[in-house]
Amino acid sequence: MTDLRLRYAATSDVGRVRKDNQDSGYAGPWLIAVCDGVGGAARGDVASATAIQQVRKIDGPPSDDPDHDLLARVAGALHRAHDRIGELVDEDPALDGTSTTATVALFDGSRVGIGHVGDSRAYLYRSGEITQLTADHTFVQSLIDEGRITEEDARVHPHRNLILKALDGVHEAEPDLFVIELALGDRLLLCSDGASGVLDDGRLADILSTGSPDFATVELVRASLEAGSSDNVTCLVADVVDASTEVGTDPLVVGAAADPRPIRPRGAMSGMTSLFRGHRAGDTGELEPIQAEILDPPPGVPFAITSDPIDPEQARYAPRPPRRFVWLKRLLAGLVVVGLAWIVLAVAWSWSQDQYYVGEEDGYVIIYRGLNSEVAGFDLSEPYQRSDVEIDRLSEIEAERVREGIVYDNPVDAEAKVQDLAARQEPVESTDE
Repeated sequence: MTDLRLRYAATSDVGRVRKDNQDSGYAGPWLIAVCDGVGGAARGDVASATAIQQVRKIDGPPSDDPDHDLLARVAGALHRAHDRIGELVDEDPALDGTSTTATVALFDGSRVGIGHVGDSRAYLYRSGEITQLTADHTFVQSLIDEGRITEEDARVHPHRNLILKALDGVHEAEPDLFVIELALGDRLLLCSDGASGVLDDGRLADILSTGSPDFATVELVRASLEAGSSDNVTCLVADVVDASTEVGTDPLVVGAAADPRPIRPRGAMSGMTSLFRGHRAGDTGELEPIQAEILDPPPGVPFAITSDPIDPEQARYAPRPPRRFVWLKRLLAGLVVVGLAWIVLAVAWSWSQDQYYVGEEDGYVIIYRGLNSEVAGFDLSEPYQRSDVEIDRLSEIEAERVREGIVYDNPVDAEAKVQDLAARQEPVESTDE
């Protein structure tokens, strides 16, 4: 049952754009897992680290029971991670909105049980060919499945980051669960979308075809960043080797789970937070309305009600006493609304002027100040700094990202991105007359 072993490695990098690493990864003798946190100000790093801390508990040799169920252990770990994230949100509502992807592979010596939620991925490299084992739970994947766009289209689609399933402690995410039989010489890859979003299957296969797991993880991260990944990048590689082969037994923890930051005190903020917040749960706490019917009251009682509803049409057209000072109440209400709207607009405008994005104008890369959008025909941004970087001399992926607008919350990061693009321009072809 246990003729094979795993030789594994893991690497995680914050990337060239993000300030925080919200990815988490774990690699051990029997388990490899990757989680990609979602939430921004709601601390996606907390969600991914929490999930890894829960699922790593199942890293252990298979039970002696021949009926042991790999998938039951994987599903149980994912549900415990889901529940723990919900507990953290209950303890600190500032975490409301946090969630994480999760791709987990549990090994038993000959097979691997995989559990998957979100858009992190698992691949199998076997005999020179690579196979994607998991299917993304994303909006663009649904478009691919319907034949409306191609895989290449999905890589630059404006809604490519819209995830349909995640562990959030609120909505029960039903993970994809399946078992894969492994063979000697197989190589497993688990990665966040920071890698799979920019490296196609051919490039992944090229990197996985040579070198040790350590070399492969480092090269995968390096290649992802060079390909223009704007996300955190986490890669875990595990080789299937003979049981007699000497392998490491110390687990590896990378990303946010390796050095989790403490949860902020309630009410504290880090960076920009949303001006509007919704319910964590679907229940709004509203009660069903009670309809009442006016009856002839007993002596000494001004009125009585019953729970029997009156005729809706009778209620609609029943005469009502005139209301006093209606115009004044409406005026005051209008002034309150206008005042609140002015405050909201002022705050929003002030915040927008602290935003920057790298965009394109007349074929050149420039930095804009403000938001990359319009309201009623009014442009919410203006040119801040122009450059001599020609967009036609950039790679197709980088050029498309610039046309969409690469957002930053300070000019220093935006200028650094322009300098990076300048260094990566394709050289101008000289012409000899």
